[in-house]
Amino acid sequence: MAEPKMAVVNYDSDVAETDSLLALEERIRRAVDLVTAARDERERAVKERDKAIAEKHTAVEALETALAERDKAVQERDAARGASGEVASQVQKLRTENEGLRGERKQVRARIEKLLGQIDQLGSQ
Repeated sequence: MAEPKMAVVNYDSDVAETDSLLALEERIRRAVDLVTAARDERERAVKERDKAIAEKHTAVEALETALAERDKAVQERDAARGASGEVASQVQKLRTENEGLRGERKQVRARIEKLLGQIDQLGSQ
């Protein structure tokens, strides 16, 4: 009767080894699945990071372009202000000159009228 117990023990031992191997195999499968999922997640994160970096570079370039355009506009504005100041100065100079010429014209007109008056007197004598 000792033999049947041994046979049962061997059978139980085989079942236990099989269960143990199945459990180990299942743990390995889960580990592989976790590693695969972690790799996929890492790839997705790397792609998102690369996309974010590319968007950042695009935003930086756009900002640099906008700053360059703003600087150009400021320079143009300053140049226009300088030109405007020069034009205003020239306008004032021309006004002053024009007023001087009008004064001279009045003097010349008065002299001519005086000469014409003298000519008329000479002609009537």
